[in-house]
Amino acid sequence: MKKIALTLIALVGSLFLGHSARAENLPVYYKPIAPAEAEEIECDILVYGGTPAGVTAAIQAARLGKKVVFFSFNQHVGGMTSGGLTATDLGQKKSIGGMALEFYSRIGKKANFSSADAEALFRVMLDEAGVDVRLGRCLQSATMDGNRIKAVNFESGETVKAKVYLDTTYEGDLMAAAKVSYHVGREPTETYGESLAGQWQKISWKNVYQFCRLPVSPFKREGQPDSGLLPEIALGKGKAGDGDYKIQAYNFRMHLSNKDHKITFPKPPKYDPSRYALLARFLKTDPVVKWTLNYTVKPMTDGPVQMRNGDSNNAGSFSSDYVGGNYQWADGTYEDVAFSELPPPRRGLPVSFAKLYEIREKIFQDHVNYQLGLMFFLANDPRVPEKLRQRVNKFGLDPLEFKETGFWPHQLYVREGRRMLSSYVMTQADCESRRVPQDSIGLASYPMDSHFCQRVVVEEKGITTVRNEGGFGHPCPKPYPVSYRAIVPKKSECTNLLVPVCLSSSHAAFGSIRMEPVFMILGQSAGVASSMAIDKSIAVQDVDYDKLRKKLLELKQFLEAR
Repeated sequence: MKKIALTLIALVGSLFLGHSARAENLPVYYKPIAPAEAEEIECDILVYGGTPAGVTAAIQAARLGKKVVFFSFNQHVGGMTSGGLTATDLGQKKSIGGMALEFYSRIGKKANFSSADAEALFRVMLDEAGVDVRLGRCLQSATMDGNRIKAVNFESGETVKAKVYLDTTYEGDLMAAAKVSYHVGREPTETYGESLAGQWQKISWKNVYQFCRLPVSPFKREGQPDSGLLPEIALGKGKAGDGDYKIQAYNFRMHLSNKDHKITFPKPPKYDPSRYALLARFLKTDPVVKWTLNYTVKPMTDGPVQMRNGDSNNAGSFSSDYVGGNYQWADGTYEDVAFSELPPPRRGLPVSFAKLYEIREKIFQDHVNYQLGLMFFLANDPRVPEKLRQRVNKFGLDPLEFKETGFWPHQLYVREGRRMLSSYVMTQADCESRRVPQDSIGLASYPMDSHFCQRVVVEEKGITTVRNEGGFGHPCPKPYPVSYRAIVPKKSECTNLLVPVCLSSSHAAFGSIRMEPVFMILGQSAGVASSMAIDKSIAVQDVDYDKLRKKLLELKQFLEAR
């Protein structure tokens, strides 16, 4: 009976994971709601974006006596921390202070906690602070009065008029609606003099997850270019050091279990085994390759995925990262070009929010089908070596997590979206402490880390093969400060907005800053700064840094490496 029950659960999970209808409990990015009667909300601070930065910003501002409204795009708060990423990317633990440390202390551990428990704690902390939390609020537009946001309008029919606004989304949607300058993609090497910038950087990840340097043919029929490329491979454009509009790959941080109650990997209705033809070929290229089902850097070893109890990440040459599947996510556009000089920054919305949400929903569902299909492929396809299939089948989805969305994470790991361009741009020089800003609002310390940006055809030793490009993992020598100027727009563009997630940063530096504990730190500091701007009736750019620093230290934020 127990086996039958679990099979039924798995079947139900499979049905609604891939179903295209808009129904309750589906894992979706965008769920339209019928607008209610128009409502005007007045408050001190609007925090838009359900990420950990949004949570800490809202709580901190409320603790300082401000009337805070916290809008989350989906039905959850906590972003990736409550959406699957619980093998926390801590960097150096000594750099984590303030409310981030409070959160980890209250949940009882800094890593490998339950996503559901994380969201529950975030809600408790928000309730304790008296924050008005509203879920499923999708941004429609921002009304500007010169260089100030006058009001923000939502599809729900609500209009929020605040004194200060915080964009805590992973994508920078409110920032873009306010016509603040931003970039998407990778800068050329020469823009900021970064060795990690642009295509084909040479100092990191040259041999990691590169199909063990084996000559794996990229063509549908091996060695026959006329047969066309296998799925998920591109020809590539540009040369080493060039920039482009590509962003690092996304995935879902699925939670797995090898316990008796595990749920067998279901077959998505849109399952297409041809999507995994490159992996199938790689699995059979050389019998000497050792499949670790985990991270590895040893020669002739590969993932192809990480499988462990709990948060299971991308780990392999062809893995759960959907390389190339996310290029339109940030702002709805993508142009397949390369450039040696950085183009002018973008301002405004190239497509409407209605169109953008539609694009993102398609990308979201494509990622669900890709990754769930990958797991089904590894568990069932006869092209997968039998011993590997047996090992994969020891695991399944964890029935204790993400019960409302078929045991599949509700949050896509948006590792990078828009990046603001303000008066201070965090770069590789900051991460390496070769440049140190004097207006620190918190520390980051994780290595500069980018997942692959493209999978392309290359020629090695006269043989046409396939390689991944854009990945790096380069250490920072010590914790380094993040500048306050990097989270506020240029004063000429907007004076009552802070952006602690899609902050002003190069692609290389953002790879280090983009960690959930750092977002909590920057969110809390933004909550303090926004409150101080309100108290003095000044622009966020004019906040007295010495006073801000004093308050942050009182709140036990760490501002310099110890």
